[in-house]
Amino acid sequence: MRIRFQNNYKTMIKRIFLIGILLFVTTFSWSQVGGVKTKSDEKMQWFQDAKLGIFIHWGLYAVNGIDESWSFYNGYISHDNYLKQTKGFTAKNYNPGAWAELIKKSGAKYSVITSKHHDGFALWNSKYSNFNAVKGSAAKKDVLSPFVKALRENNLKVGIYYSLPDWSYNDYTHFLRDSIRYKAKDEPKRWNTFLKYYQGQLKEIADLYNPDLYWFDGDWEHSSEEWEAPKVRNILFEKNPNTILNSRLQGNGDYATPEQGMPITRPKDKYWELCMTMNNSWGFQKNDRDYKTPNQIIGIFADVISNGGNLLLDIGPKADGTIPKEQVNILNELGNWTAKHKEAIYGSRAGIPKEHFYGPTTLSKDRKMLYLFVKGNPNGEIVVRGLKNKINRIWVVGNGTKLSHKVVGKVYWSHYPGITYIDVPEHALDDHITVLALLLDGEVDLYREDGAVIESN
Repeated sequence: MRIRFQNNYKTMIKRIFLIGILLFVTTFSWSQVGGVKTKSDEKMQWFQDAKLGIFIHWGLYAVNGIDESWSFYNGYISHDNYLKQTKGFTAKNYNPGAWAELIKKSGAKYSVITSKHHDGFALWNSKYSNFNAVKGSAAKKDVLSPFVKALRENNLKVGIYYSLPDWSYNDYTHFLRDSIRYKAKDEPKRWNTFLKYYQGQLKEIADLYNPDLYWFDGDWEHSSEEWEAPKVRNILFEKNPNTILNSRLQGNGDYATPEQGMPITRPKDKYWELCMTMNNSWGFQKNDRDYKTPNQIIGIFADVISNGGNLLLDIGPKADGTIPKEQVNILNELGNWTAKHKEAIYGSRAGIPKEHFYGPTTLSKDRKMLYLFVKGNPNGEIVVRGLKNKINRIWVVGNGTKLSHKVVGKVYWSHYPGITYIDVPEHALDDHITVLALLLDGEVDLYREDGAVIESN
């Protein structure tokens, strides 16, 4: 009797153990496919909903209107002459409140500013270096702090760009393209001096500004181990476990950052952001007048959000703190369009595959509202293919004009849902991109089968 009880007890324990493992595996697997939101998903929620951010490249390079940091690194100008720009960095007309208001008007929900580029010039009064706006420039003031304050006063998320390399710092390894000071593995004591310097500055930024997002750059010059990237990640998360890191910390980031070129195919990363200039330069360059038109930028933005990403659009203020009028105009035009079409932008999710509609699309979070972004004049009608849902209503976003539609090619004996034609009158078109809202009878349902040969009897 006692032996049977022991055996039954052991069997029960084994079953409980196996059930526990099964529940863990099921829960873990479901969380991976979106069934259960993880802490990471919760942290990334505002970023995924934001869709638009404004990048700001501001530093010494604005004085002469030359490439930021790269101009001396690549030998186009001597390092000494590059540093002479400190005398022209005045920020005399700098109005951080006006910057923040313009950014908010553009429709952006966050902004990322270069606190320190590869040249090592810091916009705040860092105790780790005199090479900053307060102690080492004509401005003689901290220009970062008031901007961070202005962003928060406008309910905008704060992003801080920070360059891992510092080509002007004597104890950093790299200096010029053809000149390296030393190798980290050969002089560990010297490298450790730099590690304390850059990690100290990051702790300053964390304590002073507690950013919502860190935008790292330059990680290609060293390995994750040499940067001590996991340690840096932990330092920042100790201060704020909900802060977000971009991908440029040697694999220790939260989202991908393609640069300049819109991805041709949808990125595999769950979270991603395209950073892009308005012309061909990150910082202010007087001779670069090759600006994209507002229509082109809006078109790229639509493509980005259609593929589930964010756009981080760059501006480059002048050395006195004013923003070039061309850039102001683009932000204003962008703001007019985003304000009109906000329901199709903010909080939306990636749209339907391109085979179903030849243009950008987004979906509402519940996937019951499909938004179509119509570029140009469709000359009367647009086409949606393979939509199995019944469409309850269609209207033009921003003015509410109700549109009619018809379905052709659907037959009762086939699963093929037919082709939907939507009439779009010319008077309903937007100056840039027209957006249509399709209210579906449930979550979007698409016909994804290959075509089949139909034989008649």
